[in-house]
Amino acid sequence: MALVDKIDSNSTGLRFCEEASLGVLPAAAAQLWYPAEPNSYSDFGGQVKTLARRPINASRQNQKGVIVDLDASGGYNTDVTKTNTLRLLRGFFFAAMREPYDSYAIEDSSPVVDIAVDGTANDYESAAFGLGGEVIANHLLFASGFAIAANNGLKVVDALVADTGISVTDTGLLDEALNANGRVQVVGYQFASGTLDVSMASSLPRLTRASGAVDFTTIGLIPGSFIYIGGDSAPTEFVADNNNGWARVRSVAATYIELDKTTATFTTEVGAALTIRIFFGKVLKNETAESGLIVTKSFQWERDLGQKENTDTDHQGEYLVGSIANEYTLNLKQADKLHADLSFVSIDHETVDQSVGLKSATAPATAVPLVSEDAFNATSHVARTRMTILSPTDANPTPLFGFMTDFNIKINNNVKPSKAIGYLGAFAVTAGQFDVSGEITAYFSDVAAVQSVRDNEDVTMDVVFVRDNYGVAYDIPLVSLGNGRLDVTQDNPITLPLEMNAAEDRTFHHTLLTTIFNYLPDVAMG
Repeated sequence: MALVDKIDSNSTGLRFCEEASLGVLPAAAAQLWYPAEPNSYSDFGGQVKTLARRPINASRQNQKGVIVDLDASGGYNTDVTKTNTLRLLRGFFFAAMREPYDSYAIEDSSPVVDIAVDGTANDYESAAFGLGGEVIANHLLFASGFAIAANNGLKVVDALVADTGISVTDTGLLDEALNANGRVQVVGYQFASGTLDVSMASSLPRLTRASGAVDFTTIGLIPGSFIYIGGDSAPTEFVADNNNGWARVRSVAATYIELDKTTATFTTEVGAALTIRIFFGKVLKNETAESGLIVTKSFQWERDLGQKENTDTDHQGEYLVGSIANEYTLNLKQADKLHADLSFVSIDHETVDQSVGLKSATAPATAVPLVSEDAFNATSHVARTRMTILSPTDANPTPLFGFMTDFNIKINNNVKPSKAIGYLGAFAVTAGQFDVSGEITAYFSDVAAVQSVRDNEDVTMDVVFVRDNYGVAYDIPLVSLGNGRLDVTQDNPITLPLEMNAAEDRTFHHTLLTTIFNYLPDVAMG
């Protein structure tokens, strides 16, 4: 036996597993332990509280104390990449994710494992697809993970084949046997030639059905979510540049899609001979009770603490059990990476000795490998930042400012542990209000921004990040502003510090919504 004198922080690791119920892991065969990428930790572990006996006596000495309580919690800071916080965000929103068809959907406990490709029939095939009405003709399908390059990339759905196959218009597919790494996802929709126009007949712009019978409500759009209009080739985008770009879905009817928060001011256009593409994604928001999508998710965190005895391959570790997502803060500063601070409130704290080994390493539990991804940055990956006074009739109101130096968006679930006599730690947790707030420092250019604070105007704010043909949009539909005191410093530009306090939007009935785009065209990269 060779005991070590110390264990370095670089020998540690962090993983989490979704619990079956509060404090209870799934059966070992169903456990999936996902890696996290902490830059630093905050208050991670269990804090034991003891009370000493203090009898009145001449010696004036305390007697040994007893354990009376345990507080378990943990948090960490991480760079934000394409997927490294995606599963955890569901916990902070207390909601299930709304997903266009994805053969490896986050909310699917039995995802499609194997997909084959029939190059002759131009089909993606799997007995486990179970497509139902989730995929329709003209959906844009993004295929990835296949061994043959021609079978990956953006495809247009032609038809479904007996609920077990997806036929596409691409005639370049090649035969490929069942592949466990293959994945297909609906990422958008391509309208048939000449079937989509831009109408300005109402107060807000609408994408209207010019011909055909497709019901726009079946495409998969969710009011309040962001979309990108236009593809990478001329027929797949509108002729007028101002009719392309980012937009928020205001409402969806059978024959039209009403928009606001457009990139530019839309104008009437007849889409003759055009096959317009729109791109959309997974949606996560705080849900209403009527939606049936409010879900409390608990996690178990495993921190690998290395080896105390280096001839044993097992590791020792500690666990935060029954962890409920409490605070999530998204941070961005000029010349920096996008990063987030996450914190959890737990019901218990455990440790395991090296002789026992980590739960994630115990067969048949599965430790999911870390996916190497790049972070978003504050320079080339910010596609859009906009704060405007809320308008029900203007889809492209004048922004309150042009540029920011930093901002953050904070979710606080106000989670508290529930303590009881006869129970060490917490037997449950109680979630408080879903509070969304934030801070912005903007360059001052117009007193309208200062006045909007004084007038308590209804304000809205959104930001979009993109890179490598994927992206994420955050939308706060209704905000009241605070602070607004200008910072005038010699030899420096005037800056405007603002505090955001979000509330339930009267149209969409949520406070914060994020849209996760698994594919975006090159033109959306800026």
